[in-house]
Amino acid sequence: MNDAAPTPSTPRRARVRAPELIGKGGWLNTGGKDYTLADLRGRIVVLDFWTFCCVNCLHVLDELRELEERHRDTVVIIGVHSPKFVHEAEHQAVVDAVERYEVEHPVLDDPELATWKQYAVRAWPTLVVIDPEGYVVAQHAGEGHAHAIETLVAELEAEHTAKGTLRRGDGPYVPPEPVATDLRFPGKALRLPGGTFLVSDTTRHQLVELAADGETVLRRIGSGERGLGPDAFSEPQGLALLPDGRVAVADTVNHAIRTFDPETGEIATVAGTGKQWWQGSAASGPAREVDLSSPWDVAWWQDRLWIAMAGVHQLWTYDPATDTVEAVAGTTNEGLVDGPAAEAWFAQPSGLAAGGDRLWVADSETSAVRWLDTELVVHTAVGTGLFDFGHRDGAAAQALLQHPLGVTALPDGSVAVSDTYNHALRRYDPATGEVSTLATDLREPSGAVLVGGAGFGDPEIVVVESARHRLTRLRLPEEAVRVESVAHRTQRAATEVGPGKLRLDVIFQAPAGQKLDLRYGPSTRLLVSSTPPELLASGEGADTDLGRDLVLADGVTEGVLHVSAMAASCDDDPAVEYPACHVHQQDWGVPVRVVEGGTDRLALVLAGLDEAAAE
Repeated sequence: MNDAAPTPSTPRRARVRAPELIGKGGWLNTGGKDYTLADLRGRIVVLDFWTFCCVNCLHVLDELRELEERHRDTVVIIGVHSPKFVHEAEHQAVVDAVERYEVEHPVLDDPELATWKQYAVRAWPTLVVIDPEGYVVAQHAGEGHAHAIETLVAELEAEHTAKGTLRRGDGPYVPPEPVATDLRFPGKALRLPGGTFLVSDTTRHQLVELAADGETVLRRIGSGERGLGPDAFSEPQGLALLPDGRVAVADTVNHAIRTFDPETGEIATVAGTGKQWWQGSAASGPAREVDLSSPWDVAWWQDRLWIAMAGVHQLWTYDPATDTVEAVAGTTNEGLVDGPAAEAWFAQPSGLAAGGDRLWVADSETSAVRWLDTELVVHTAVGTGLFDFGHRDGAAAQALLQHPLGVTALPDGSVAVSDTYNHALRRYDPATGEVSTLATDLREPSGAVLVGGAGFGDPEIVVVESARHRLTRLRLPEEAVRVESVAHRTQRAATEVGPGKLRLDVIFQAPAGQKLDLRYGPSTRLLVSSTPPELLASGEGADTDLGRDLVLADGVTEGVLHVSAMAASCDDDPAVEYPACHVHQQDWGVPVRVVEGGTDRLALVLAGLDEAAAE
């Protein structure tokens, strides 16, 4: 350690010299200028390691907006884009994502994970705070850390103002030139009974009604400004027609389900409070009193509205008859596990389609197509887990997708898949168990609508080409397109661990001015499992301690450790009867390879610094 002795005005904290920022893709949102840490000396720098497929990363982008605005003259937020999927390593895809999600700070495109490795990051999202003298002073993984970082920033501002090492002024952000198009990164589409199309114009926070040609704008719904008012949305996505003629809207960043009446133009909120759901919150009850988390798509099936709750890896329902919501499928753990709905695991479900006795699900982070039957049992049609993806047709057991966001039920019982990061429309046929490719050369298709057929002309499918900002009409081909098979695994390097005993430590340090919330018992939770399950001889399961000894089984040489941690901290002021409390949580999927001489300790930072490693 090279800290000076602490004084009453200078809190003692571990400091590690920050590694340089490097990324082969270069810088975005800087007007063409490249930056080094030396250029940023004197400012408080927050590095946001993110990837645009990750809903938790999108949550953090929203958490940071207020901090970014309030401390614009002292804090520089830099997004370090660190891809999981092959498509996310494409520079233009990063450019699109920065505009799509209104990222208003510089972004370093790091397609080879160079800076990720330099900072020993293990999870998306991860936030790293660098002080004005160029030292790392904190690291946070997951969501819910905005308050802690706000507190730390205030401390650093006071400390470095007193030392004369804080430099105030305008930051390096330079906004890109706006582009004029009728739609901007549309998410989903719906065909209205009159033959027109309703499209969620996600980046512009509106719905747009297009004529039957799929091109002519008839009207725009919503002010275009983020909000939850009677004339506003925030990054809306999924759309579903309700039996009474209204349209249900997954108002994603508002964490709400809205309705739009095409006849009157009225917008209303039917579910959600506008606040994000956290562990420990109610998962059922009166619809407008229960928090939701990034609803991404909706579908009417079995007399209820089903909700793909991407933010917590679950399926929920809204029942208009009782005006209630309920979590039905998924445990909130991220992964691919079939079985009874309440025990199944999903990974960012982002597309739904009702197909008779099946509810089809595009489970994006596992690059999978799943389905729920009427007995509420979850099945997997295509996909194997979080880290395997690609473009491979043939038998479903070995077929590969890449981050699909949409599914569309077809008349013959099969399902069309908007295979988003493969820029393709795929098809899974339950009758044959085969996966084929219907069309390629689409650009980030995120949903599709079936039109025609059943006496109304040849069936066609209208695809939402999100990154081309348009709807594209395709004839359903009689024969599949032949595509060369490509298989991928995530670029993340596996952690080499030694055989036998492995110490797992989740690092959590309560932010300054807070303490663990012990009023109602333990305030921490640690859940551990593995893929394959045989990887762990012991140590799996849930407990309240954030440290645990794992034992790796003999004969299993690689796999993934799934670690989910949560900690709740509250303001530490005895004079306050009801202190404000904050939940910090993160899920890690850590690829491991068992080798002689590998590490016997795995440290995952939830909040703070791993001082054992920093010494």
